Amino acid sequence: MFVNFLLKQFLKVEIEIKRRIMYKKAKDLGFTHPKVVDYSQELDVLLNRYLKQAS
Repeated sequence: MFVNFLLKQFLKVEIEIKRRIMYKKAKDLGFTHPKVVDYSQELDVLLNRYLKQAS
């Protein structure tokens, strides 16, 4: 149970970091730039992991 809690907290931090990086890249390069799309896909993976842990 505690490990599940720690994993969720870790994922929250990772999601926030990835989201901030993605927004900065999007501001600098545009939302359709391949690097921004890559970050968006990585963020999707993290969000899916988090949702799986939350259920």
